[in-house]
Amino acid sequence: MNIRPLKTELDYENALKRLEEIFDAPLDSSEGDEAEILSMLIDNYENIHHPIEAPDPIEAIKIRMEEMDIKQKDLVGIIGGKSQVSEVLNRKKRLTIEMIRVLTEKLDLSASILVKNYHLTE
Repeated sequence: MNIRPLKTELDYENALKRLEEIFDAPLDSSEGDEAEILSMLIDNYENIHHPIEAPDPIEAIKIRMEEMDIKQKDLVGIIGGKSQVSEVLNRKKRLTIEMIRVLTEKLDLSASILVKNYHLTE
């Protein structure tokens, strides 16, 4: 086991290749230990060099709708009428505090995601 910090993109790519080779190693083996350490190093490198930003509120709603197989029409009555739902999802109108409260509960989304600022379209 020759593990060292991941400092470059090449180090990162090599670590990914090695992890793929030993991924199914038994947990109580030296390769299992190596896989565990490599996965932590890879995770740390990705968090620093390849961060994944949280989606904006509207994108988060759309992602959750897809996950829950909810259509736009299913939000009618939950966050407003048909036109209001359309305006919100098409970024013509901002979410209100009441909409955020309901969406937090109905879609099990974090309010901290829904209160983020986002751009409206003209």
